Amino acid sequence: MTARPEPFDLKGRRVWVAGHRGMVGAALMRRLGSTGAEILTVPRATVDLRRQTRVEDWVAREKPDAVFVAAATVGGILANDSRPAEFLYDNLAIEANIIEASRRAGVRKLFFLGSSCIYPKFAPQPMNEDALLTGALEPTNQWYAIAKIAGIKLGQAYRRQYGCDYISAMPTNLYGPGDTYDLKASHVVPALMHKIHRAKSSGANTVDIWGTGTPRREFLHVDDLADACVFLMERYSDESHLNIGTGTDVTIRELAEMIAAAVGYTGGFQFDTTKPDGTPRKLLDVSRLAALGWRARITLADGLRQTYRWYLENVAVTTGAATPR
Repeated sequence: MTARPEPFDLKGRRVWVAGHRGMVGAALMRRLGSTGAEILTVPRATVDLRRQTRVEDWVAREKPDAVFVAAATVGGILANDSRPAEFLYDNLAIEANIIEASRRAGVRKLFFLGSSCIYPKFAPQPMNEDALLTGALEPTNQWYAIAKIAGIKLGQAYRRQYGCDYISAMPTNLYGPGDTYDLKASHVVPALMHKIHRAKSSGANTVDIWGTGTPRREFLHVDDLADACVFLMERYSDESHLNIGTGTDVTIRELAEMIAAAVGYTGGFQFDTTKPDGTPRKLLDVSRLAALGWRARITLADGLRQTYRWYLENVAVTTGAATPR
């Protein structure tokens, strides 16, 4: 692994954030605001990123200097398991169209954002970057994982064949402002926060949680992710993808207890062991990123409190979940 000898300064550059309305894209927009970059965005109503010609035409016209590929069809276990075709096709099309359009338009640098689900279900923990393609994937999210693996490999192929300065990074489980709180599509943090908030509001004694509560997960605040992405865009240039995370994990039960503390809920939990747990443990080895000089700054407890405040102000008041007083 080698760092870029000269920083790729974003000041004054035209930077396209693909997927700017998503949780990650919005965090990137916040972080890029302090770099002096000219931020480019395009809504889906104008350019459907799954349509190759439309993407190529827009990129050729706007001529970005750098691109963050944060656009994706995302969701939790239920969404992945029930909509496999969407998760595979949408993500393959989005990443392929953006990467090829960027090459054609002469984009100087591209950052592809993946997911830690690319690693085998039973990969040695913590998972380092070399674990990729060494074993079978977790079946419940294999469709999304395969698409993300393809994106990594596509960036590597363009670097080798065309000399493109394209890099990739794999974040751990994310949470924070702008997350999805629809229980049919959400990840574990927003799903638990929504359930626990409703339980407190209604006075319920228990909250139902999928699985046994024993799987261990690592969680990264999305603002920390955005900071890491900008750090790598400016300072990293190599074929190998890099992990982005905190290097620490908690059980799902411990996570539920921490969210309950943030919400102020004093009830209990009922674990539905008939529902799948998913991968037993997902902890990233972040030593390569740390060696470059970046570490997460937002603790999980602080991040959950901040996220709950955002939830109260932006979600609870519009979903019919009463705000506790």
